[in-house]
Amino acid sequence: MATRKPKNPELAQAADNLAEAAQHVGKAVSKKVDEIKSAASAELAKAKEAALKKGHMAQGKIESMLKKAEARLGKAARSAERSLDKAVRDAEKRIAAAKKAAKAKVAEAQKAVKPAPAKKAAAKKAPAKKAAAKKAPVKKAPAKKAPAKKAAAKKAAAK
Repeated sequence: MATRKPKNPELAQAADNLAEAAQHVGKAVSKKVDEIKSAASAELAKAKEAALKKGHMAQGKIESMLKKAEARLGKAARSAERSLDKAVRDAEKRIAAAKKAAKAKVAEAQKAVKPAPAKKAAAKKAPAKKAAAKKAPVKKAPAKKAPAKKAAAKKAAAK
């Protein structure tokens, strides 16, 4: 198909200039779009990097807080263990002191109980010797009463 030759060469020249200008504008616009794309991409990368950095910083802060909390918890556990050990030692000392006091009371009660039967036994031994001389059976009932008194004294001291 044949194209028509324009009658006015100036119009033809103007049309060519307009087409060329349109190509330049198109190239410039696409170049600007590419520049804007790359700038936006760079800004997005910076924002992503900053977010990751903040995320890492937050993670670091959380980890440090966790370590501090673990350290406090360990310290509290050790302190509680020491307190418990001290309480156990104190309780053992009190128990030992109570046992010692109870033994002292039992010994005192035994001393108080022993002299009385000894006097009775001494008084009864003389008649027993006379009875032995007469060949009568000897009664040993008073000797059995003393251990019963000791047991009663121990029960009283234990209460």
